[in-house]
Amino acid sequence: MAIVDVIKYEISDTELVGKFKSDNIKLGSQLIVYPSQTAFFVKGGKILDEFTSGTYTLNSENIPILNKVVNIPFGGDTPSTAEVWFVNQVSLLDCKWGTATPLQVEDPKYDVIVPIRAFGQYGFKIISPRIFLERLVGNMPTFAVDKVVSYFRGMILSKLTTIIYNKLKEEGLSTLNVNSQVEGLSEYAQSHLQDTFMRYGISLELFNIISISVKEDDPSFVRLKQVKDEAAHINIMGKENYRLSRSYDVLEAAAENEGGMGTAMGLGAGVGIGNAVGAMASKTLSNGLNSDEVPPPLPKTCVYYLGINGKSVGPMDFDTICQKYSANEINANILVWRKGMKAWDKICNVEDFQSLFDEECPPPLPII
Repeated sequence: MAIVDVIKYEISDTELVGKFKSDNIKLGSQLIVYPSQTAFFVKGGKILDEFTSGTYTLNSENIPILNKVVNIPFGGDTPSTAEVWFVNQVSLLDCKWGTATPLQVEDPKYDVIVPIRAFGQYGFKIISPRIFLERLVGNMPTFAVDKVVSYFRGMILSKLTTIIYNKLKEEGLSTLNVNSQVEGLSEYAQSHLQDTFMRYGISLELFNIISISVKEDDPSFVRLKQVKDEAAHINIMGKENYRLSRSYDVLEAAAENEGGMGTAMGLGAGVGIGNAVGAMASKTLSNGLNSDEVPPPLPKTCVYYLGINGKSVGPMDFDTICQKYSANEINANILVWRKGMKAWDKICNVEDFQSLFDEECPPPLPII
């Protein structure tokens, strides 16, 4: 093979790394490194001398490390067996990325998993060519742009779910607002992806989310909008007014069914309207009715705990405890507690249950 006098490599815009075809290089040869290139002499798989853009006449002064390795006499014509690699350092700004399948992102505000699709572009530049050559290229004679784009596309998508969730959580936002956060998300993603690119000697020059969206008819998204609407109603009306409004809706719907007003009240109790709301609903709905047509107040919804064999058992409702007493599973001396009581007391002393016992319980002992 002829001894080479000029060493150069015109890298295309589809390549990041190119290897000079000949490895028979002599002192006195010219090395031409184009702008946005870095050239490396490689011997035995080890990177030796490095040259940035410019024109060089090779001698023992500007390739000292290579000269020591191959022991070339100063000014000699003896060929050196070494490889020359050229790394392309132009900025590549139109690399595409996109979600082939939706990202499953948990809505940080409403705790609903929502599928999100997104696509965009990013740009990068090799700023540490030695690190890039060592960690990504290996011994391949060329290294195409699409290899890097393909690798980092997968890395971007694997991290994007967490990035979107963390950004929305920091801002206290829902995925319902994700479209309005494209610019902020782009900047946030770039800052959090930068370190991963830098590990390979690459700077992430830009990262843009062009579009991010949720399919409107997706069941998860529909459910999320319903949750948001309910929360908005509560905030506007207040919890008590909202609860009362819902009770009216239930009672009105039940009154239209064959069960009549009594059924409506039963349904109201079933959804936990409560004593006060039940009484207000009864009064409102009974306008124009005779007194004997007005249904009774809703039953008590208190919960109780029983002290059985030294352990707290419950919660139980009033009817359950009455049934236990009728079945002789408990007696008048069983201890009971509910919210509002300062301490446990015998069930026969609790006003809620006194009708069950009459005079069964003895009065407290006198203080002597």
